[in-house]
Amino acid sequence: CWVCLGVCGVINRSKSTMINRYSLLIALSIFFALIMALMPLPFSFEPFRPDWVLLVLMYWSLAVPHRLNIGTAWVVGLLIDLASGSPLGVNSLTFSICIFVTASNFQKIRNFSLWQQSLLIGLFLTLYHLMQFWLNHFLLGVYFNPQYLWPVATGMVSWFWVFLLLRKYRRHFRIR
Repeated sequence: CWVCLGVCGVINRSKSTMINRYSLLIALSIFFALIMALMPLPFSFEPFRPDWVLLVLMYWSLAVPHRLNIGTAWVVGLLIDLASGSPLGVNSLTFSICIFVTASNFQKIRNFSLWQQSLLIGLFLTLYHLMQFWLNHFLLGVYFNPQYLWPVATGMVSWFWVFLLLRKYRRHFRIR
């Protein structure tokens, strides 16, 4: 029946438009996180900068794991590598591993309270920074400084605001 084919075509087109809209809104939030990650800070505040991009990626991998995957984390990590001048692939690998861990356990992590999630996010950020140090140690000969772990503490505190802000954003635009 031609009428059924026409209606199904309209439904499929509107569904693909919604998927593209959702992906665009998620990409927009990641873009703002990239800007915040690359924005210059005073020298005394630079060691305390939270990992905005990783926090946003972790939020989306917990909230809508079917929309953000390891490949997205790898591409965003590659963009961070290119923009910051770090060795190519370091952020890509570490972002991918962290997103793999969060996406594979998203059902468990979602059921935790916000402060418990913050503790887990701190654990994942510690994993991220230790993997980054390890890779940079082998590639560049960098030595460990405890100051490298300050973003873990600020990231744990920032998780509350990132979570609440992105949840409001997701609910306002009905991202599913």
